[in-house]
Amino acid sequence: MATVTTTATGPTGPVTRQATARHAAPAPTVRDWAHRTGRLSPVLAVLALLLVPGGGGAEGGTGGTGTLADAASGLLVLICLVRVIREGARPLTRAAAVVLGLPVLGICLATITSNDPAASLPGVPRYVQIFVLVPAAVLLMIRDRRDFAVVAWSLVGLALLQGAVGVVQFLTGTGASYMGEDIRAVGTFGPTDVMGMATVVSYGLVIATGIALGSAGGRVRTAALVCAGLLFVPLVVSFSRGAWIATVLTCAVQLLLSGLRRAGRVALVVGALAVVLVGGFGIGSAMVQERLSSITQVTAAPDQSVTDRYTMWAAAGQMWRADPVTGVGLKGFPQYRDANASLALSSGSDTAGAGAGFQRQPLLSPHNMYLLVLSEQGLVGLLALAGSWVALLVGALRRRGRGTDCALVAVGLLGWQLVDFFYADIGGPSTVLMSVVLGLAAWWSLAEVKRA
Repeated sequence: MATVTTTATGPTGPVTRQATARHAAPAPTVRDWAHRTGRLSPVLAVLALLLVPGGGGAEGGTGGTGTLADAASGLLVLICLVRVIREGARPLTRAAAVVLGLPVLGICLATITSNDPAASLPGVPRYVQIFVLVPAAVLLMIRDRRDFAVVAWSLVGLALLQGAVGVVQFLTGTGASYMGEDIRAVGTFGPTDVMGMATVVSYGLVIATGIALGSAGGRVRTAALVCAGLLFVPLVVSFSRGAWIATVLTCAVQLLLSGLRRAGRVALVVGALAVVLVGGFGIGSAMVQERLSSITQVTAAPDQSVTDRYTMWAAAGQMWRADPVTGVGLKGFPQYRDANASLALSSGSDTAGAGAGFQRQPLLSPHNMYLLVLSEQGLVGLLALAGSWVALLVGALRRRGRGTDCALVAVGLLGWQLVDFFYADIGGPSTVLMSVVLGLAAWWSLAEVKRA
């Protein structure tokens, strides 16, 4: 703040006026960015290690993958704990502690009341890691909006790298098997986690969209728009119906939140871009059209993947009706699946390509997070876990006036995850990234926001 004195000539002579001017925050220096990157290195290490190929199969439910990124997330929690002990201050506000800790209630209750507590016990640390500890650690690591920007842009960078690998896989026929051809873009996650790259690219696209719509303009907006355009291509050739639906709906909400007039203009540009890329250049146009049409083919000649998904959804509903309050227990879905599923369910899904041979992947989860939690943790678990997510979303929406770019990014990430959970659940190497994303959004929703 500073006082500015101006002199002007009025009807009766010179008039002196004093006004208070608000100086803009100084632009961050290279040294400042290097310091922030070093302080945030435990978080950034988790993102960087997601580029390491392999990392286990896409186990559904609470299956652990034992990836390097998972190990880095454990180190992140440990480092954060040491910092909290050294500082000696209360790390979280009461509201943040309640919102982030709420899932523990359903997790512990479902384990105690499980039909097989010994089998459910290994699922406890995985759920606590993904939905409580890592998000809380990321929240505590971020101190201001520039820290938020470092993590957000790092996510965009990860998405661009994974997307580049995916596009090369599509163009060279070295991706995962899809309709008899090795063209499905999966990045470094491999054919056993076909949702991995699609999830990472979607996060990056949502973040870039939020920054582009919320920033004041200039180089930041231009860079965000370029990144969003580049990430559109790998998202298309991922052939992930759930990611497509979640991304389209989320970006539409971000557009509406940024203003109706702007929403109309941007919708026209995005539509034209889609026509050029898919229609003009023919980027997977025939297969994309087939994949899009399969979304609505639920009763009229659905493919086997659609049949399996709806059959498992029905099985999860049967489990919940048997134990409506606390469910069958963590990691219980695979055990009770066959007893509750119809004969339409296949024995597994076929995976191949992207450097791996043919494998038969067992169907260990309903591929719907809400139904997975409902079947394994009952109504108490679903209300606790989903209630935590909704509280984060409401908090992000309430803070929209304090920073449009951060708000649109946080709302977009939470909205995308909540929609995607209708088609996916936790499992696979990319799961730990979801916990980082929840922590990033939680900082905006729950922490005291500082400008610099």
